[in-house]
Amino acid sequence: ETARNETARNETARNETARNETARNETARNETARNETARNETARNETARNETARNETARNETAFVPYTSPLLRAEPTPGKCRVVCFHPRHDLTLPLMTLSEIETVIHTWTHETQSLGALEYVNYVEVFENKGAAMGASNPHPHSQIWASHHIPNEPAKEFFAQEKYALECDGCLLCDYLRVEQERGERIVVANEHFTVVVPYWAIWPFEVLLLANRHMGALADLNAPEITALADILKKLTTRYDNLFRVSFPYSMGFHQTPTDGQAYPSHHFHAHYYPPLLRSATVRKFMVGYELLAMPQRDLTPESAAERMRGLSGVHYLESRLEN
Repeated sequence: ETARNETARNETARNETARNETARNETARNETARNETARNETARNETARNETARNETARNETAFVPYTSPLLRAEPTPGKCRVVCFHPRHDLTLPLMTLSEIETVIHTWTHETQSLGALEYVNYVEVFENKGAAMGASNPHPHSQIWASHHIPNEPAKEFFAQEKYALECDGCLLCDYLRVEQERGERIVVANEHFTVVVPYWAIWPFEVLLLANRHMGALADLNAPEITALADILKKLTTRYDNLFRVSFPYSMGFHQTPTDGQAYPSHHFHAHYYPPLLRSATVRKFMVGYELLAMPQRDLTPESAAERMRGLSGVHYLESRLEN
């Protein structure tokens, strides 16, 4: 009797083991089938996306069929765009950030410039910021943008031509020579440190327009060394703090860096710099409009670059909001 019971238990155990093994095998087969289905689905989606992209490209190329008249020109151009948020906080603009936080932004600009510029179809990378609704910023979270394009845009292209022409005619760097003139005179300098100088340019047409110049001749963000990155963070904070202090408001502007193209060509005459174009004129609510004669004939100055630089130079380097908290 005991032997029969033992035999029955062993038989039961073997059956249980077999059922478990069968269940495991079934589970494995189902898992394999699901993975295979997922891979096939992924492949089909990827194929569909590629097909959509090819169709879109074909439509764009069809849309840009060359006109028969030489007066009408259009062509497609590939590119990529990036948005760089300055800080996780929704209320922090550059002048209210720490130097180390601004350095992090500069490192991001540099990394994105290099990675986008390495793409075969990208020949120019523009890093810029539109600050405030007055300058068309649709997202209130402080941010900058990076546009990488196949074509070299109009404004940098004009500057490259002018700098190349000056180098050939005068055997020098246009902006290096201009910086020396401004440093000698001093009347249009707003703020400076060891590695950067901010001036209201002699040709300024916007009320508090400035030109940010590297003191050393270089071509792009990627050429900055560690002390220069720290110095750029310092000069950005000092400049934007003075902007905000001018009318005690988060000062709107459009700014952008002009760097050497990434097309593999040499641009020895190009000098790294940034432009700031703010619209405010007499107060936080009174802005300059480029209309009428200024739009149709030539711009007019509402105040001289010397007086604009003097006003900004005389402002505190401590942000008015931080000063209020200290008091």
